[in-house]
Amino acid sequence: MATSPVLGIRPLGFPWETADPFLFCAYHDDHYPRGNADMAPAVSLAGREMGSDFSRKDGFSMYHGETVPGFPAHPHRGFETVTIVRRGLIDHSDSLGATARFGGGDVQWVTAGSGIVHSEMFPLLKQEEENPLELFQIWLNLPAANKMAKPHFTMFWNEAIPRVTEDGVEVAVIAGALGDTRAPAPPPDSWAARAEADVAIWTVRLAAGARWTLPAAGGEGTRRTLYFFKGGTAVVAGQRVEAPVAISLLADVAVELSAEGEVAEFLLLQGRPIAEPVAQYGPFVMNTQAEIHQAMQDYRRTQFGGWPFPDTAPVHGREPARFALHPGGRRDAP
Repeated sequence: MATSPVLGIRPLGFPWETADPFLFCAYHDDHYPRGNADMAPAVSLAGREMGSDFSRKDGFSMYHGETVPGFPAHPHRGFETVTIVRRGLIDHSDSLGATARFGGGDVQWVTAGSGIVHSEMFPLLKQEEENPLELFQIWLNLPAANKMAKPHFTMFWNEAIPRVTEDGVEVAVIAGALGDTRAPAPPPDSWAARAEADVAIWTVRLAAGARWTLPAAGGEGTRRTLYFFKGGTAVVAGQRVEAPVAISLLADVAVELSAEGEVAEFLLLQGRPIAEPVAQYGPFVMNTQAEIHQAMQDYRRTQFGGWPFPDTAPVHGREPARFALHPGGRRDAP
């Protein structure tokens, strides 16, 4: 009897558990109401622990935002963030001097490396209708040799992200390659920049009744997890599963997927493990506790270059246009 490629199935919590080389994935699906003149929710915020609101009261959280929801200025060292925004907008600002407004399928990839401070705010621009926000933020570890790399900021605009479409199936290739379809180049110091790391980040959407075969990974020792985050029932390698769940898969085996009854959506994370010790304290991810202590000392002493904005939670005006202003002043947009 053939061995199933399904190694395990577990329910999704918050954040999602991930396998090395990933650290975790936070999935946000907030049903924000109409905004007011300050781009804040135009409803009462009574009953929330403002400054640390993860309540999902009335379908949304304010997180660490006091007026506009989101995450005001905070530091990182030793890893990368990959932020995929499916709906809504994020206003980014960082200690490199970069700013951006992105959403609607855009991806931001930040290498924290030796240290960066950034803010991620969720402006509610629409005053006559709701402002839904849906995103993934994936933390991808850096190997010891790259943990003190120069910080790096890049944008992958939705229009430039390659997609494979066929018979009710759409796969967005954010990292790695699907056949001849290759994602944009990741930052130079990323684990994903090494071909032998076999990193892939894909979103997969199956229409009701659609089928698709997830090809086998090509790397040695690759680990693969498929997150079935939206939909009803899907069949994975002949096994019926109900969302939301994480499915650990053998990476060197092709796996057939199908959607039953309604649209099924998945996030695929795969990669060869870095296989180094992980020491983490909040926003710092290093290899030893001594390095964590040093990160805290460095941040207290240098603020990782300082915060160049007058506000710890900047938002970028009422115009919905997406843009990025890179360190050094280069501006681009979709």
